[in-house]
Amino acid sequence: MTINTLTDLYIDQLQDIYSADKQSLEATKKLHEKATSEDLRSALEDGVKGISEGMVQVRKLIEGHNANPNGEFCKGMEGLVKEAKAHAIDADIDDKDVLDASIITQYQRMTHYGLAGYGTAVAFASRLGLTSDAETLQTCLDNTYDGDRRMTEIATGEVNKEAMAA
Repeated sequence: MTINTLTDLYIDQLQDIYSADKQSLEATKKLHEKATSEDLRSALEDGVKGISEGMVQVRKLIEGHNANPNGEFCKGMEGLVKEAKAHAIDADIDDKDVLDASIITQYQRMTHYGLAGYGTAVAFASRLGLTSDAETLQTCLDNTYDGDRRMTEIATGEVNKEAMAA
């Protein structure tokens, strides 16, 4: 897709978000399988649901602009997923608490990429006068922030303390 206008850039960013979500969804499922803390497992399960819901919303927005949701492949998230595999999913970490701490680290890195994407898309939609799009994306952004905050609470309230004892 040639990008000549802010609308073109907006659609490109939505496609990037969709690709990033698709990749992070699979990684989050694998992180969930590896997690041992019940709070962390629950948060990751909710993360899977949240990412899936975000994908549905972003797909609708993209299709509403007569574009293909799969029109972009997010190389940024590809790198973050590789990091999640290396440092959590396939990592050789014996202590379960240290593993959980690493899982949180990798999940939050992917989440922060999502925050940047959603935040940018909200700004573009608002500038373009796409009020409904902006509201939908703001909800996705807010939900992503909530998930990130929850991970921080789990890390600082339980997991990092236990990992420190390892």
